[in-house]
Amino acid sequence: MSRTAPIEADEDISRAHGFDPAKLAQIGPALQAYVDDGELAGIVTLTSRAGEIVQSDALGWSDIESRTPMRPDTLFRIASMTKPVTSVAALMLIEDGLIALDDPVSRWLPELANPRVLRNAAGPLEDTVSAEREITVEDLFTHRSGIAYGFFSEGPIKSAYDRVLGDPGMNRQTVDEWLAALGSLPLSYQPGERFHYGHSTDVLGFLVGRILGKPFRQVLKERIFEPLGMTDTDFWIPAEKRERLASLYRYDEQAGRLARVELDMYEAPPDYTPGGGGLISSASDYHRFARMLLGHGAVDNVRLLKLKTVDLMMTNRLTPSQRHIPFAGMPLWEKSGFGLGVSITEDPIDNPYSSGPPGTITWPGIFGTWWQADPVNDLVMIYMIQHQVPVSANSGSTIATGRGAVGRRALPVYQHGIYAALDPHPDTD
Repeated sequence: MSRTAPIEADEDISRAHGFDPAKLAQIGPALQAYVDDGELAGIVTLTSRAGEIVQSDALGWSDIESRTPMRPDTLFRIASMTKPVTSVAALMLIEDGLIALDDPVSRWLPELANPRVLRNAAGPLEDTVSAEREITVEDLFTHRSGIAYGFFSEGPIKSAYDRVLGDPGMNRQTVDEWLAALGSLPLSYQPGERFHYGHSTDVLGFLVGRILGKPFRQVLKERIFEPLGMTDTDFWIPAEKRERLASLYRYDEQAGRLARVELDMYEAPPDYTPGGGGLISSASDYHRFARMLLGHGAVDNVRLLKLKTVDLMMTNRLTPSQRHIPFAGMPLWEKSGFGLGVSITEDPIDNPYSSGPPGTITWPGIFGTWWQADPVNDLVMIYMIQHQVPVSANSGSTIATGRGAVGRRALPVYQHGIYAALDPHPDTD
């Protein structure tokens, strides 16, 4: 067993912000049980209300083999939690008047001009029709571009993505090479037709970089990470920080235990920096970012976005008919809307991605990392693990809730524990 000291949680602060400290204290042991049972290597949680940390835990191991304990500053591959960060960068360009939601992306990305579209998303690659219109900036924000992920596709396009684009997270192509390769593939659906999860946010990030004439990594550092003090968030890890990176594990059903997943590492900052899933971060760093969104674009006297821009980001863009289409096999859009890079809770009951009241925003990562910003309760919740699950076009329930991936059962324990300990109307005088 390994449990390090919390990041900063004080009983008086927790009580003053409406929490029952005794109930909060039950969360750590409940989560520790998943580590002790060998279902998860380790977990880091961080919870704040009104910007004050009310709960935190660092449990288990960041690396089982070396018996390295989880720490409050452990680094995690946050995967699709990168998408809201990229979306904020693009929203800043909208505020600057450099792009608009209805702009065709081919204005800056000629590789994506005049796309062809599969007649059947799972059909032959040669059976295509012309796109009815160009892909727009809004299409990229909302995953309605028709651009797919290989692992969320079926039929020939699935293997074509793998063959032509390579690994979506770790890739040694240049940005120009990758965009040209993407442009050689047909779209799975007509632009604007439906939400279809894919490389749209990667393209959005590269669009930002091309417009500004800078590597996308540099844009994020200058415009988001440095202003917010996110010193541990980047697309790569220098040698001096690697001991802080949590190892990735999957549950080996045959062996009945966790098995380490070996991933390639960059020796220098890469050219390919996917805004859809490439960032490495810490609980405290992402907490700053989530607080900025909860603060309608500002935190600690640092403003990144205007209030009206964040409101736009947190407003559903999907049409009623689009919301009837399942996401990875789940009826997610019956419970949540999707705005400009984040999902917005409308019904928290049995919602696989959110536990907060209507208006709560979130978007999780494929390796089990999760966060949400709850404006009703002025609450930020961060949950970090490194746990790989099988991914396919209909694997959403496994990714979100752990059915078939036992380690994910811990997330609802954290979610429900926080809200069970919360008095929504504290006396803070």
